[in-house]
Amino acid sequence: MKITGLIITALVLLIACQPKEEVKTQPSPDQSFEEYVDEFMEDWWEVHPLWAMYNGYYKHDSLLVVNSEESRKKSESFYQEKLEALRQFSVDSLNISNKVDHQILTNQLEGAIWNLKEFKSYQWDASEYNIGGSMAMIINGNYDTKEKRYESLLAKLKDVPAYYEAGKKNLLDPVLEHVQLAIQQNKGALSVIDSSLLDTISSLGWSSEKQELFANRLSDAQQAVRGFIQHLEQLEFEGNLENGKSFRIGKKLFNEKFEYDIVSGFTADEIYEDALKMKAELHAKMYDLSVELWSKHMKGEMPKDTLAVIQKVINQLSLVHVHRDSFIQEIRQQIPTLVEFIKEKDLIYIDPSKPLVVRETPSYMRGVAGASITSPGPYEPNANTYYNVTPLDHYSEEEAESYLREYNHYILQILNIHEAIPGHYTQLVYSNQSPSLVKSIFGNGAMIEGWAVYTERMMLEEGYGENAPEMWLMYYKWNLRTVCNTILDYSVHCKDFTKEQAMDLLVNQAFQQQAEAEGKWRRATLSQVQLCSYYTGFRDIYELRKEYQKANPEASVKQFHEAFLSFGSAPVKFIKPLLLGN
Repeated sequence: MKITGLIITALVLLIACQPKEEVKTQPSPDQSFEEYVDEFMEDWWEVHPLWAMYNGYYKHDSLLVVNSEESRKKSESFYQEKLEALRQFSVDSLNISNKVDHQILTNQLEGAIWNLKEFKSYQWDASEYNIGGSMAMIINGNYDTKEKRYESLLAKLKDVPAYYEAGKKNLLDPVLEHVQLAIQQNKGALSVIDSSLLDTISSLGWSSEKQELFANRLSDAQQAVRGFIQHLEQLEFEGNLENGKSFRIGKKLFNEKFEYDIVSGFTADEIYEDALKMKAELHAKMYDLSVELWSKHMKGEMPKDTLAVIQKVINQLSLVHVHRDSFIQEIRQQIPTLVEFIKEKDLIYIDPSKPLVVRETPSYMRGVAGASITSPGPYEPNANTYYNVTPLDHYSEEEAESYLREYNHYILQILNIHEAIPGHYTQLVYSNQSPSLVKSIFGNGAMIEGWAVYTERMMLEEGYGENAPEMWLMYYKWNLRTVCNTILDYSVHCKDFTKEQAMDLLVNQAFQQQAEAEGKWRRATLSQVQLCSYYTGFRDIYELRKEYQKANPEASVKQFHEAFLSFGSAPVKFIKPLLLGN
């Protein structure tokens, strides 16, 4: 019995000591999807190195994509391949956050294929060909040592001649307005790659042969930019472009682009009709405020025409503005005031460690908007955010006065709310902190612009400006501009709006100064759908806040803001189920 027991014990020990066969567990659908996203992003940046740099990812900073027929075919194959892989996932098996990422990536890939096969802007938009931004990020960046950055610059310069030759070849049907913009911006690009770079490389310790190689490539690149400018100037001089392809893309392409770019609960037709109704509502509110302010600011009898009453009061209030030479300085001085108000009202957390720098708009970026934000991406969240403000030195005295009346004492504060705090700057800081790279990187323009428009209204509702009727009247004027952006955008591209009709809408019905209206007309000729993003995003966000507060009656405005912004820059339509938990 004892021997038998010993044998059994030995057998048990022998079996226990045998190596166990590893049990392989299948990854969950969410794990598989997240692995796909990691691989997707690595591949995406190699195809889109400039986009990568704007997001703070510099692995491929030496690459300059030459937009040749061969590269377009490769891009289309890449998009199709990634889309097919994406479709293998069962969306219903994913958690709600990954479902949204799946929706965003699907829309991104389908939109990219549509751009290549249907929109084909590379054939008519000359302003797509501009090396200024990518070169400036290497030259002015601090993401690596100067030696390594200039190694990348040396490699990138090599492809500049081919880049612009492809541009010339691609532009089968150039649009006059885009040609003019491309000439202006590429002249700015020349200032980025000027010969002062030779002084920098002389201090890097490179061999004389390598310095000579850099000098030759720099010279070839400069000549390529000048050649492209001359090519475009010749096209403009010949005069054929005036009767060539129109900047209007037509209703079909406009509606399709709206679906891919805006991603709203509204269609393009619906948001246009909604904007027309909102214009009438704003006129009624503005008239009531103008009547209230008439005796305080005006003399004489009020006109019988309601729009004339509004116009006269606005004109009077618009006389209060800064001097043209103090415009950018005034913007710098207003930022701390906005921060203090937000802290006092506890509206949202503003991270003091994330720098906001007000600067003059770089020359290669000028020609479209007077003020904008350049934000670092999620890979570089601690880099500067730049508030770009175009100086008024290119305006005559009359033009500058018109511009300053538009951005008067009241409007300038609303502009800073929109562009900086708690508008674009704040939202993009939060976006970079989102745990989902997809939601941060593939930012939805309507959500981003809609948030900035929403904050204007929210700040006044919270008491900014001390509820002064003058501030509210000017806010409604500013908000009317947002509404009329949509009306203008849709009407220009879908209803063949003339410049005269546009000026009537903007000057007589939206009370804008002539210089502002002229700039907005130019912008409508250079872009499509983007001007719809402001009002569409605002409507979606404002309605979502109502639903959130109804579902969470104890929640503060701050809680809504921080919860909403935690989902990166995803479309509001996709944020809604995440925020409401359904």
